[in-house]
Amino acid sequence: MEFNLQLLNEEIRRQSAFLPALQSELRKAVIGQEQMVQRLLIGILAGGHILLEGVPGLAKTLTIKSLAATINTSFQRIQFTPDLLPADLLGTLIYNQHTGSFDVKKGPLFANIILADEINRSPAKVQSALLEAMQEKQITIGESTFQLQEPFLVLATQNPIEQEGTYPLPEAQVDRFMLKIRVSYPSKEEELEILKLLAGNQIAPTLQAVTDAEQILKARETVRTVYVDEKIHRYVTDIVFATRYPEEYGLGKLKPLIEFGASPRASLSLVFAAKALAFLNRRGYVTPEDIRDLAYDVLRHRIILSFEAEAEEITVEDVVKSVFDKIPVP
Repeated sequence: MEFNLQLLNEEIRRQSAFLPALQSELRKAVIGQEQMVQRLLIGILAGGHILLEGVPGLAKTLTIKSLAATINTSFQRIQFTPDLLPADLLGTLIYNQHTGSFDVKKGPLFANIILADEINRSPAKVQSALLEAMQEKQITIGESTFQLQEPFLVLATQNPIEQEGTYPLPEAQVDRFMLKIRVSYPSKEEELEILKLLAGNQIAPTLQAVTDAEQILKARETVRTVYVDEKIHRYVTDIVFATRYPEEYGLGKLKPLIEFGASPRASLSLVFAAKALAFLNRRGYVTPEDIRDLAYDVLRHRIILSFEAEAEEITVEDVVKSVFDKIPVP
């Protein structure tokens, strides 16, 4: 085991060699928001879609565009609006007068990295058009089905539901996002740096691509080999099952507060994300701290609270904290 771990750590060091340059490029354009940047990198390395939620003006779109600029892959930004149609995402069939047949015109989803900006500004039929692409990584236009090229990643932003003119995402679609990240305001010092950078005479920095799709796919292969102990697997399973059957874990007070617990996809997402976090930390194994660090972002959109919980102003974060307090750490 020790010998294998040593080899794995060496492989991680080789495959993660591009990360310092990538993070350095990002810091040229994005000030602060370290956790958001880390979570986006986890999505890239684990192959999981990411949903960013926060009020306008918190650099969600800028961060995703900057990340895409540092990777030599195809990138498309889709601005979701109330009048957007599914064909605007997927593509359509166009009649060719010369051949008398229909030609396929592919939509913007045929790219490696997709920025779905303000995804909750469009109605459900448009949001649902993303489902096949996000889960199956394929798109059907007419009678033809097209496989999407790897890496394929949807990085979406949304405004809080309390904002006017927004539509709640369908639960089936929300579950397909590996992480849901709450983006907070920058600190006072960070906002001062933003003012100096953007309110002065400095020219906005041009970012250089420091890696490519091939390197990302190689890194993903290494991420999948990160070691997860049986005790960690049981810890993850206990956390997720405690959201479904809280009374079996001495958490009977949570039962009336939870309408639906986390799905099996939550367990998978938590382990895959933890492997990517270990890779980012140049470590060949997952620790309980990795699980606890990521659990809020993995479970936030997968636990459906009851009306009673909403009436008592209890949040998903409160529920997850109660689970952590009860489940013993291996």
